[in-house]
Amino acid sequence: MSLPRVDLTKPQYDQSVYLNRAKHFFLVTNPFNIFATNDELERAKRIVHDYKAGKDVPECKSLDELWAAKYLYDSAFHPETGEKMILVGRMSAQVPMNTLITGLMMTFYKTTPAVVFWQWANQTFNALVNYTNRSGSTPLSTTQLASSYVMATGGALGTALTLNRLAKNMRPIYGRLVPLAAVAAANCINIPMMRNNELKEGILLTDENNNSLDAQSKTAAVQGISSVVLSRIGMACPGMVLTPLAVQYLTNKGFFKRYPWANTPIQLGLVGAILIFATPLGCALFSQTASINVSSLEPEIQEKVRAKNPNLQMVYYNKGL
Repeated sequence: MSLPRVDLTKPQYDQSVYLNRAKHFFLVTNPFNIFATNDELERAKRIVHDYKAGKDVPECKSLDELWAAKYLYDSAFHPETGEKMILVGRMSAQVPMNTLITGLMMTFYKTTPAVVFWQWANQTFNALVNYTNRSGSTPLSTTQLASSYVMATGGALGTALTLNRLAKNMRPIYGRLVPLAAVAAANCINIPMMRNNELKEGILLTDENNNSLDAQSKTAAVQGISSVVLSRIGMACPGMVLTPLAVQYLTNKGFFKRYPWANTPIQLGLVGAILIFATPLGCALFSQTASINVSSLEPEIQEKVRAKNPNLQMVYYNKGL
């Protein structure tokens, strides 16, 4: 029996509604997807490609099974290029990787060597994520990758070490919040630097049916990259604010004097529990397929778009993650 036809180029849920975007990203960031075997990923890819080509997919007995294959496919393959993404750069790896790095970054935040190592580890991971989830319409050079990585790492280290010095004479909770400030500063440097080609050359525009308009907009790139920066900071804030508050409360109560071994496990557990929700909710702040009014584009890009389709009012682009 053939399945009903649905549009697999779009998410299962209407992305104009925040709660639906959250549902979508809970599925995309599902950490269990990192355990999918290569055979399972290739099966999901085959199902999605065959269904899009109008072929029957006997492996799927229902639309729920088809959407499950689609979300598994989306968790591992780039939405524009179709290439299999690096494992640690996939959105399904965000929760376990950020739990480990963020938890340890907030546990070992007092000494300079610890700050240097964990900020370096965090920026190395961020660079991999940014590279993996970049827009596929503009290639990223090795020089650009290296320079953005070095600048973001330097920005994070400079912020963390400077604020650590300032926080020494303040209440302990301020020192615990320094890693968040460093992460926010690094995101403001790293993401625009990693995607500098899009800021210079523009991001590819499509119509509502995902047809290319043969036009790239710098204005859309600025809008998209800004929303990614805000999303990343939004993802980090709950875990990096609530966890220090909870740990400082336990410290004030003398809990860690009685159970000194519990510090790291508790921080990792709290960060992990929060990130399970904060990651998809942060990703959902803005739709991945973003829209922009034609009249808001650069004048020359407006002309190109209207020459292609004079009736278009809105155009779309992949903002990245």
